[in-house]
Amino acid sequence: MLLLLAAAHAGPALAHEGGSSGYAVITIDGGRVQYRLTLWPAALPPPVAEQIRKAREGDAVSREQLLGVVRGKMTLTAEGRGCAAGAGSVVAGSPPAESLTLAVEFACAGDGRELLIRDDLFDVLGADYHTLARIEIGGRTVQFAFTPETRESRVTGTSRGLASFVWLGVEHILTGWDHLIFLLVLLLRGGGWLSLAKIITAFTVAHSLTLALAALDVVTLPDRLVEAVIALSIAIVAAENLSLRPLVSRRWLVSFGFGLVHGFGFSSVLRELGLPSQGLVLSLLGFNVGVELGQALVVAVVLPALALIRDRRWEPRVVQSASLVILVVGAVLFVERALL
Repeated sequence: MLLLLAAAHAGPALAHEGGSSGYAVITIDGGRVQYRLTLWPAALPPPVAEQIRKAREGDAVSREQLLGVVRGKMTLTAEGRGCAAGAGSVVAGSPPAESLTLAVEFACAGDGRELLIRDDLFDVLGADYHTLARIEIGGRTVQFAFTPETRESRVTGTSRGLASFVWLGVEHILTGWDHLIFLLVLLLRGGGWLSLAKIITAFTVAHSLTLALAALDVVTLPDRLVEAVIALSIAIVAAENLSLRPLVSRRWLVSFGFGLVHGFGFSSVLRELGLPSQGLVLSLLGFNVGVELGQALVVAVVLPALALIRDRRWEPRVVQSASLVILVVGAVLFVERALL
């Protein structure tokens, strides 16, 4: 109960992104590399957020310090020799966006056909930060997710960075605590093994469908609406758990219906990156595989725990107590996301 209440205070900014994200565009043109990084201050450490605010207002010292972070923490290596960081520029996003884009030119040896890129921005921007990068090289586009665990990418004209998106999907679901709470509250009164399998399958199929549709820009919904409905789904299913009516026969339908909404929440990372269609399908596949692997890991832990309380005389009290706490968390989260 205490862990759930603590999670409620983590804030919606952390619900789907596992912390904060920077969006980078790396353009490789022979020995010349342009690195452009866009940051939002909301979920960054306070000192960095304050520097971004000052830089947006035109403070020259803050701008140079932020460019210095990029020059110092981004390492590019071509043919065994480091690329030299050169001129830089800063562009503030148009209101109401609070973003700031940092651009730095790198000069590399050789023709730039193969490049080792190392991202150590986490040392400054926090362990929860990750950079989602679109890398353009030799007329091809590569996508890569830089995280504290995957800091390097060796880029050639045929690279795809699929493994990094699998890891990003795993990270996304494991840090998306509202998705996990929803899955838990569904399973609490899920019935026997067949019913539980139907619930998990329905949720997987539903969120995979809308994740693909949203990431491909076929169907999109406002983020605020999606986040609010996700919180509402938690509260509704928790309230349903407190009733005395039998739920098993239709619980998979509830899982499928709300799973469609959760898929839109999963898609936010890929949509905000603006990945081009050339490599989007493969990146989407890797991300979705990662989400399913992370979900399978959680289910593998939860199901044995649920089996321990099944058919015990104190099972109803456990289910009701947990559902009541989750109902409060979902209701507070809904008010925060919908109204505040």
